[in-house]
Amino acid sequence: MGRARWVRGAGLVLVAAGCASGSCGERAAAPPEAEARPLNVLLLCVDDLRPELGCYGAPGARTPNVDALAARGLRFDRAYCSIASCGPSRVALLTGLRPETSGARKQWSDYRELVPEVVALPELFLRAGWETAALGKIHHGGGELDDERSWSAPPWRPSRWQRYYALPESRAAVAAAEAEWERQDAEPRVLAWEAPDVPDGELPDGMIADEAIRFLRRERERPFFLAVGFLKPHLPFVAPQRFWELHPPESVDLSRAPELPTGAPAYASNESIELLAFRSIEERGLGEETRRTLVRGYRACVSFVDAQVGRVLEALEAEGLAESTVVILWGDHGFHLGDQGMWGKHTNYEQAARTPLVLSVPGQESGGGATGALVESVDLYPTLAELCGLEAPAEVEGVSLVPLLDDPDRAWKTAVFGEYQRRHPADGRVRGRSIRTSRYRLVEWRLERTDERVHELYDLSADQQERQNLAPEPGREALVEDLSARLARGWRGALPPSAPRLQPESAGARD
Repeated sequence: MGRARWVRGAGLVLVAAGCASGSCGERAAAPPEAEARPLNVLLLCVDDLRPELGCYGAPGARTPNVDALAARGLRFDRAYCSIASCGPSRVALLTGLRPETSGARKQWSDYRELVPEVVALPELFLRAGWETAALGKIHHGGGELDDERSWSAPPWRPSRWQRYYALPESRAAVAAAEAEWERQDAEPRVLAWEAPDVPDGELPDGMIADEAIRFLRRERERPFFLAVGFLKPHLPFVAPQRFWELHPPESVDLSRAPELPTGAPAYASNESIELLAFRSIEERGLGEETRRTLVRGYRACVSFVDAQVGRVLEALEAEGLAESTVVILWGDHGFHLGDQGMWGKHTNYEQAARTPLVLSVPGQESGGGATGALVESVDLYPTLAELCGLEAPAEVEGVSLVPLLDDPDRAWKTAVFGEYQRRHPADGRVRGRSIRTSRYRLVEWRLERTDERVHELYDLSADQQERQNLAPEPGREALVEDLSARLARGWRGALPPSAPRLQPESAGARD
């Protein structure tokens, strides 16, 4: 490994005198007094973040801190979630189980009810002696789904953490709406965006970064697993004014694919329900000016989160922890910004299913590199376990990404899988399942009432925006049949050549 100072399978970092910066060329022999210590983990979770980052080549992105992390880590260009929804996606990350195994398909799925004996990712570290902490949004919700078995202390979030707004007039509008809101513990959706001229710490993500910094500055005797969950760029798009100013209105371009794909069934659309629930959108509509403001607001929130990530990473460095900490930046799913005529997530399309993923390991030789390997959120569980010398439970359904750190171009999975289901007035429950290969995306919809199957097929080598459903075209039948058969075989039939192929199937599928 040359300069690498992490030892696969041992989870140890050997820090030799004069080599802390990693600039000593060939690995120096560790002196007798060199202390071996387990690796820490810093897991940075970002809500609703599509790869709208400079390191991914996103035009107009202002994300210097994530870009700097990618420059010393490995960027995954084809990372995907199992379900493009906050709750189920986080369950997959934390359990290493796919939705068909855990049964976690709904936003409020509680994995302790569905698979009560599962050893969650942070729980694995807690049992092995790590201090584990959850700050901000790690589990979905406002505390209802927190898994206290996984953490050294109860998960922390800002008080009234759902209150996104800062301006007095905005809070007054929320207070007025609360009087007529059925659930008094929920936040009414009033304003879709706000640009307050306030310090970062006045908003929840600034508070979360503050708490993470306090955690890193504490003295401790044990290694740590710190999960930091930022709320933005989730709606409403609220960020301090200075981040809006990084994205002037004239810099904003609208989607080049503003319509549902030609030939796609109507139930493939999420109908932008999440956005249209905001009263300000109901009043203003979705004219061009509103759409540009929404894109601008999303980008401002991404830049705001990037600044908070930078503050946390700066504290990690200042406390002398960077050389012994694995850092992961992970988005729970993507987000439509007018793409396919939609806003929000909750679809089976690329814009909702694809996520940003950056992995930085002390001393890794692949720093600043990228991989086009197809990977999934469930893969993070065995990856972090292997890097830290722990054994993931046999039930975990991901594949460790550690071999890609050595060889980012190696042969890997032949496909990744996802799903999203919805109800349709005419067809009842409609379950959509997807397979994404290096070239194609196939979505197979199954209509509950008739058992009919409807397909969408996209050639992403020629149509990255997924504008044209190719499945109904003559001559595509064999390709659709082949991809449908691979979808039916599932993830076990798409594993890398080097991966174990004996994952247990006894857990069964939960439909």
